[in-house]
Amino acid sequence: MSDAQEPSQSKVEEEEEDPPQAEQNYFWFISQETEDSEDDSSDEEPGEMDFLRNLFSSALGLGSGSGEKVLDELTLDGVAKYMLSGKCKNVICMVGAGISTSAGIPDFRSPGTGLYANLQKYNLPYPEAIFQIDYFKQHPEPFFALAKELYPGQFKPTICHYFMKLLKDKGLLKRCYTQNIDTLERVAGLEGDDLIEAHGTFYTSHCVSFGCRKEYNLDWMKDKIFADDIPKCDKCSSLVKPDIVFFGESLPVRFFTTMKMDFPRCDLLIVMGTSLQVQPFASLVSKVSRNCPRLLINMEKAGEVDPMLGMLGFGGGMDFDSEKAYRDVAQISTCDDGCLALADLLGWKAELEELVKKEHARIDSEDQTKKESESKGASAKASSTPETKKEE
Repeated sequence: MSDAQEPSQSKVEEEEEDPPQAEQNYFWFISQETEDSEDDSSDEEPGEMDFLRNLFSSALGLGSGSGEKVLDELTLDGVAKYMLSGKCKNVICMVGAGISTSAGIPDFRSPGTGLYANLQKYNLPYPEAIFQIDYFKQHPEPFFALAKELYPGQFKPTICHYFMKLLKDKGLLKRCYTQNIDTLERVAGLEGDDLIEAHGTFYTSHCVSFGCRKEYNLDWMKDKIFADDIPKCDKCSSLVKPDIVFFGESLPVRFFTTMKMDFPRCDLLIVMGTSLQVQPFASLVSKVSRNCPRLLINMEKAGEVDPMLGMLGFGGGMDFDSEKAYRDVAQISTCDDGCLALADLLGWKAELEELVKKEHARIDSEDQTKKESESKGASAKASSTPETKKEE
């Protein structure tokens, strides 16, 4: 699943009477930012409006005013020239379900084709229940049936995934922050230190019992799911759940700690395939410095500054079109097409296309070898089973 962008990350956006844990995470997140800001404050007493502006600006990660214009022009070509200038050394990618749709994995919210629009067969009380932790503990069957359809290992990484691998190979990728749970970033060659899987991953699973928490690997979970067995802990018999973030669960601690180190050092933020609606992930765009260019590659504009906050003098959201725009670029296209276009401007297109071709061929070859091995194993097992004689 991808967005499992949004278990992504779409899950957390749903409004409920009791706010989900992810929202609580966001409030904790901004309270920490406010505390940091208070620690750094001077003795000077600002006016009431300045005080409120500074408070909300620090708490919500909203800068005020403009920074230095780094890009020669607010176009994809301007971004490419900056990347080739030698000044761009730390690139952070923020990605969502849109980078995996060309692999065959649905996003969450697209009308008609999105995941939430096609869950009727599971007889859920509401679509988001399939990713709600309390519902899962009582009714795990719908989630595991869906997981079988979308299980990692059935899909190949996209051009966009391999573009990020190319950034890594060229020493430019600081980190990839992903909302997806499909593990395709790992398949494409990004490793643990390269990734912040904000909404968790299928890569590992754990027993849901707080007194146990035994860990299981990807292959163990896959065997259970494809055998149509509800995964149960072999130690305590409780449910075992992939380490993806459900509604009602906390985001990984590493998400909060790493972003505080990464984003102030970012030279270029590339946002791809996400609606930037799920908090606290969406707020990360405002954590880079005011001088840091931000490129959005998406089917529509996202993350734009709220008009009301703009009237109050806050910045931080994406600004593509106003007279004050100075660092944000929107490439409105599929993520694959946008990455190909940028790679072309960088002189990397042939290299990227060759990487995709080579890696897809490798994956196909490994899959074929695995199928042949499994087939031989099944045949050997069948031939070693004594035949039952028919009674005469």
